[in-house]
This record gives sequence, structure tokens and C-alpha cells, in this order.
Amino acid sequence: MKRTRRLAVLALLIAPPLALGPAVAAHASAPAAAKCSVEVDSAGKYHVWGQGFPAGTTVTYSGSSTGSVPIDTSGRFDLGGLTGSTYTVKTADGKTTVTCAEVRH
Repeated sequence: MKRTRRLAVLALLIAPPLALGPAVAAHASAPAAAKCSVEVDSAGKYHVWGQGFPAGTTVTYSGSSTGSVPIDTSGRFDLGGLTGSTYTVKTADGKTTVTCAEVRH
């Protein structure tokens, strides 16, 4: 009888954290807000980078140059050797569009 009670108490202590686990994990892994920046390098070319995008997807960029770039497993992308200082980046599903502003150091 004591063993049954101990198991019941143990089940009550373990079950709530297990039930919260997926919800907490989903919240903890929510992506950061997508953002991007443009920087000019020493050769006068522009460098566009972003973070907070859905990992493993592709975004398109448009401005003086256009194209697409894969997002890495950390939700980031990085492009170099571009012309122009204003770019718009859009996710393939169209849910996220970000205007990239030039960062001046």
C-alpha cells in the first residue's frame, strides 16, 4: 500500500512539468523578430545580413540587386559584394518582409 501511495504522489509531482514541457519548449524556441542591416565594406561594396528568420528556409532580397539566399539553422543569412544601400528581404511564405537599413559606424 505504501508503494502505491508513493507512486501516486510521484506521478502527481512529475506529470505537471511533463505536461508543460512542450508548451514551454515551443515558447522558448520562438524565433526572434526578423531584422537585417546593410553595411558598406572598405571596397565600397555593400554587405547585407539578417537574423531571426525561419531556419532552413529561403528569403528573397530586392534593391539594387535581387536574388534569394538560404537561411541557416540559426535563422541567419549573409550576403556580400552588393551595390546599393537599401534592400527589402521577404520570406518565401510572404509572412515576413523587412526593410534593411544601412548601418553607419
